[in-house]
Amino acid sequence: MTQRYKVKRVTERRTYSYLGPAGTFTEAALDQVAEARGQDWRPVHNVGEALADVLEGRSHAAMIAIENSIEGGVSTTQDALATLPGLRIVGEYLVRVNFVLVAPRGTTIDDVTVIAAHPVAYAQCHGWLGENIPAHSHVPASSNVASAIGVLDGSSPAQAAIAAPGIVQHYDVDVLASGIGDNANAVTRFVLVSRTTAPPAPTGADKTSLIVELPHDHPGSLLEMLEQFSTRGINLSLIESRPIGDELGRYRFVIDADGHIEHERMADALLGIRRFSPRVVFLGSYPRADRRIVHYPERYADEVFVEARDWLRGLVSGEPDS
Repeated sequence: MTQRYKVKRVTERRTYSYLGPAGTFTEAALDQVAEARGQDWRPVHNVGEALADVLEGRSHAAMIAIENSIEGGVSTTQDALATLPGLRIVGEYLVRVNFVLVAPRGTTIDDVTVIAAHPVAYAQCHGWLGENIPAHSHVPASSNVASAIGVLDGSSPAQAAIAAPGIVQHYDVDVLASGIGDNANAVTRFVLVSRTTAPPAPTGADKTSLIVELPHDHPGSLLEMLEQFSTRGINLSLIESRPIGDELGRYRFVIDADGHIEHERMADALLGIRRFSPRVVFLGSYPRADRRIVHYPERYADEVFVEARDWLRGLVSGEPDS
């Protein structure tokens, strides 16, 4: 009698690094990644540690903040992506930023003279703090959760901390005030970074991220770079400069362009950028977080680029010009 055995499929567990500990906005971003749910989440102390986890194989991917609607680009992330080879952005996620002021149980707002906070969070709550606790002083912390932990365990001289609302799910604190951010529409953009891999297939609602260095400075060099996109109908949703660091006045540009590398117009633009720039870092093509379809004039459709290339091939091969 033949016995049948059921083969058990073993699914490899994956680890995802994020700025911890639990309760940060970065954790909220990672919670949006469907394939990360139920996997191992590894809290780290900073962006460098998160990316090192990916490059050294401790994590499959890392969630890191790259841009804030109030403060602009996150320079530590941009500089790390510019200088660390072997990384690729595979997705982006948006988290609405809202802050609470928390303290140990029994604390009142009148008791607060020193506030612990991550510098970015502190800057986004400066107006509220000036109005409600004008005589306070600020103690910087490595993260919003770290500020609260320091207050709770006594390692910080602060009586209260600025944190994300999710802090109450992980720590026993009193919320002294909610919604203390100065801009109710503040949003932070996060990216999921893996080791270099082929980009996901285009969806029609995609973004391509690059870091581009200009050739030796001369009048119009920035315009020449931007024309590589404008002449192909590609909109730029982000362009920020960061110092290269080798000498004063030398900058690289962090660019987000609407579209996917598999689109003919984007591929043509990247070829132009490559010919123009001494160094181009392709960070990835990936779906936009807002899933907004990228629209462009018909003269920049893929078919137009293909037809023009076929026309040129025909001329070179001796076919009659029709």
